[in-house]
Amino acid sequence: MTAMEEFAEYYGMPSWSVTNAFRVLTRKKPLEDSNESKLAKVLSAFDLTALGIGSTLGVGVYVLAGEVSKQYAGPAVVVSFLIAAIASIFAGLCYAEFGARVPKAGSAYIYSYVTIGEFIAFLIGWNLILEYAIGSASVVKGLSTYLDQLCGNPMSSFLGTHMPLNIEGMGAYPDLFAFVVTILFSLAIAVGAKESTRVNNVFTMLNLGVVLFVIIAGLFKVSSSNWSIPKSQVPEGYGEGGFMPYGVSGIIKGAAVCFYGFIGFDCIATAGEEAKNPKKSIPFAVIVSLAMIFLAYFGVSTVLTMMLPYFEQDEKAPLPHVFRINGWHVAEYVVSIGAMFGLCSSMMGAMFPLPRIVFAMSNDGLLFKFLGDISEKYKTPFKGTMITGLLTGILAAVFNLSQLVNMMSIGTLLAYSMVASCVLMLRYEVDDRRESRIVANGRATGLEQDRPCALWRRIFNLNGQTVPTKQTSRIVTYSVTLFSLWCMVFSQILTKFEEDLANVTSFDGIKLVLGTIPLAVLLLVISRQPTSGVKLSFKVPLVPWLPGISILINIYLMIKLDILTWIRFSIWIAIGLAIFLAYGIRHSRLRQREQRNNSIAMMRDCSNSALLGGQENSKYSNEVPLILMHSTS
Repeated sequence: MTAMEEFAEYYGMPSWSVTNAFRVLTRKKPLEDSNESKLAKVLSAFDLTALGIGSTLGVGVYVLAGEVSKQYAGPAVVVSFLIAAIASIFAGLCYAEFGARVPKAGSAYIYSYVTIGEFIAFLIGWNLILEYAIGSASVVKGLSTYLDQLCGNPMSSFLGTHMPLNIEGMGAYPDLFAFVVTILFSLAIAVGAKESTRVNNVFTMLNLGVVLFVIIAGLFKVSSSNWSIPKSQVPEGYGEGGFMPYGVSGIIKGAAVCFYGFIGFDCIATAGEEAKNPKKSIPFAVIVSLAMIFLAYFGVSTVLTMMLPYFEQDEKAPLPHVFRINGWHVAEYVVSIGAMFGLCSSMMGAMFPLPRIVFAMSNDGLLFKFLGDISEKYKTPFKGTMITGLLTGILAAVFNLSQLVNMMSIGTLLAYSMVASCVLMLRYEVDDRRESRIVANGRATGLEQDRPCALWRRIFNLNGQTVPTKQTSRIVTYSVTLFSLWCMVFSQILTKFEEDLANVTSFDGIKLVLGTIPLAVLLLVISRQPTSGVKLSFKVPLVPWLPGISILINIYLMIKLDILTWIRFSIWIAIGLAIFLAYGIRHSRLRQREQRNNSIAMMRDCSNSALLGGQENSKYSNEVPLILMHSTS
């Protein structure tokens, strides 16, 4: 029996139990980490905004508007983008508050670490690695394919002939160009945050310039008649014509697709530890970047659908196609060049956060230590950046990534849901210092005490309690958990209205109403609880309603993903769990800190016991050095 086990047995504590396991998995990182950052604080609000725009406004602006208008929404694609933008802003505001609270590298990973606990934080971080790795590989693969087609397919013809890959699930040939480009971008990011963001700023400004050119040039060829085409002129299979040829359900389906066009702004929060003034610049960058992205999507989709009927759009390259139809070949080439810049900025935005997530997890002891080593010369996680770049390059070069794109979406939506949940929990967290001051000043009236009362009075806070306590905090935690679970049930009810609106019955309407009531009641319960008095530079408005809507939207979109995506997602989670159980749970910095604190406390207690001369107690006093050595190893 080890010294630690003997000590646990002596004090009547089992060395391992369900309670201990739960405590280990839910241990939280302090909100105010006293450790000084090793990363260079060099990023301005402009750099963060450009990073958010660049990572989000990529090839989607050159493809998404044509695809959604032709297949789902018609000219009402502008409404789909508006709905998607509102949903994204809900998530963005939650990120903005957390960026003001916790300006550390790691984004949703670090947010869940300080709010929910270590185990959930690891899963979120592991999913973010998946999101950014696949996102980067997909973008560089698109860049390679786009350039190859622009030059007449010489690369695919040569490599497909001389280096074929006849393996199911992989590419037709090893994409060496994608691999080399990934390594070069990784090197650019590794040599310094400021240098890499300067490159990204150039790509982003050029991309925005091309988008502005498309909108202005297209205004000379627009016709409002393309928004009111009669049904008699619409080919079969393309809806009813007019502004909403596919109806309201088409707009909603289009919004679900458009939502993925806004994915990527969360990379702003990932760079929080390298921002000069993160508590102000992160909220500013998140809100401004999302606003500019929406204006770009809205402007491009408006011009596109007014220049050419929605059913004549080219789904793969709508902008070059519409200018080609109108005989503007110069504009066609400008748009093609703009798409290259857009892909480059998207790639930079997708690759930049990946080593930061790995750095944060490694720094906390949950991933291998060498991945978080900071270069003395560049002040960046050089090793982690190059290793993640190498893995991303291999993915882009070898694998066929078309089936993995949905996995990126599921990781992102899960992260968005967790951030919104964390905002709710922190807003109603226990304020121990405020509560202790009230008690110390003798003002702990019946309204301020956490005294027993009827369950329904506690749930709805009918006593008018104004200071958060452990009891009110637990009520919020349980309510958020139940709300998230019920969102899954409610999403299944909503699916009927989206997929088969024409055959909706009164019974379906009753189910919708009854399904809405628990969501509203749970949010009402949360809103009745006392809030924390912590002062922040930015707060999400309309709490808990706005974060609650964000959770519902994200879970609804996750439910819409196919079963194969969930299977692949489960496999990735299984790999992460193996790493966490074999390495992370033993090397966690929180665990080591707890062991040091426990050792100090044990040494103090056992020394005091030894002074009493107790023979049994002196036995454990002699074991203290061994315990201390074991816990600090």
